[in-house]
Amino acid sequence: MYLQFVGCGDAFGSGGRFNTCFHLVGREFNALIDCGGSSLVAMNKLAINRNDIDVIFITHFHADHIGALPSFILEANYVLKRRRALTIAGPPGLKSRYAELMEAAFPGTKALELAFPLTLRELEIGRRNDFGPIRLTPFHVVHDDRAGPCLGFRLEAEGKVIGFSGDTEWTDTLIEVGRAADLFICEAYTRDKPIKTHMALSLLERHLDQIRPKRLVLTHMSNDMLARRAELTHETAEDGMIVEL
Repeated sequence: MYLQFVGCGDAFGSGGRFNTCFHLVGREFNALIDCGGSSLVAMNKLAINRNDIDVIFITHFHADHIGALPSFILEANYVLKRRRALTIAGPPGLKSRYAELMEAAFPGTKALELAFPLTLRELEIGRRNDFGPIRLTPFHVVHDDRAGPCLGFRLEAEGKVIGFSGDTEWTDTLIEVGRAADLFICEAYTRDKPIKTHMALSLLERHLDQIRPKRLVLTHMSNDMLARRAELTHETAEDGMIVEL
């Protein structure tokens, strides 16, 4: 199993990075975690076969996490001639948000009859949700619930655990999201300055002895963080980077 950072940037493309999108591939599954606005460009650049993807997990409804979905769907239908079933799973409200997103991006497409089966599944927060070999538990985090509820994910597959904070300021919920995870991906928007709705690394560091991840990778970094990477003792994500699990 491996996870590739298709995009690890913030909403503004700081440092020339693509928006949030992770590609998780195992022996029996092929999934995306988020699909931010620039993700289709990034997947083409990395030569990722979109027709192999079975499920897309969405943490919240901001464009840098969901904005490429309309292009993904239309490319699948018209260009890639997809026939394989696809599931999109996300926070409660996904079904109405999906229709709004399609219509805003490409008017007239909210009720498009696709050539492949598409399932929209709204996640049960705080409960294990099964997707074949993937067990996903979503947690409510502290970001901007106008775009949510905003979620962090704890995924279990093939004997490994991956935690992803999503976008959030510090919340004790992250202790459970990342606890002893084989890989904990956590946003670190700033180094020290607390910002409402986003993570300051200094706050995360206060709790790492409680989380105790086997591997921590920082993502969703602002220009402030990117300028200070040389000072960090933690691993930071790069677009295209692959983590073997």
